[in-house]
Amino acid sequence: MPILRALFCTLLVGILGIPPSNAYANETTWQALQEGGLVILMRHALAPGIGDPAGFELSQCDTQRNLSAQGRAQAEAIGRSFRDRDVPIALVYSSRWCRALETAELMALGRVELTPWLDSFFRQRSERDDRTQAASEHTAAWQGPGNLLLVTHQVNITALTGGGVSSGEMIVVRPTGDSFQVVGRLNDK
Repeated sequence: MPILRALFCTLLVGILGIPPSNAYANETTWQALQEGGLVILMRHALAPGIGDPAGFELSQCDTQRNLSAQGRAQAEAIGRSFRDRDVPIALVYSSRWCRALETAELMALGRVELTPWLDSFFRQRSERDDRTQAASEHTAAWQGPGNLLLVTHQVNITALTGGGVSSGEMIVVRPTGDSFQVVGRLNDK
């Protein structure tokens, strides 16, 4: 079936000039993940709003912007997709923000380790370079055997890859030792 899908997409692109569907692009990325050795840069699931409210405290979830019911369901569904496709996850790292941690925990793909180099710098722009450098080094150095899942924030992923992501969207990259290259994107569209 994957061969037929690839041929069909090749025909659409070559003959009709129609780009492959997002569903096909997603499937190709899922297949690459099944082999392991990749890093998944994931924006936390849906947490309506922008930034955090005034009075935000990292140690108190009730002062933060948190996942909505839809965001919790989204995180659980994404985790099921990984399990249904037998994608090996070796390590899960998360930002210390409650919405990122809850996303990682609801995905239920393994023990979640909190790390400050994945924390948002939306309000702390002075932290951008240090956090991006640390995330880049960890991403480039990953060697598997499974995949590394990093649950973080839009600003962090944009700083690493140059492109934005929506809630729950993932950019999958292949480490190259001193850098990384984008393999594909995964989203629920």
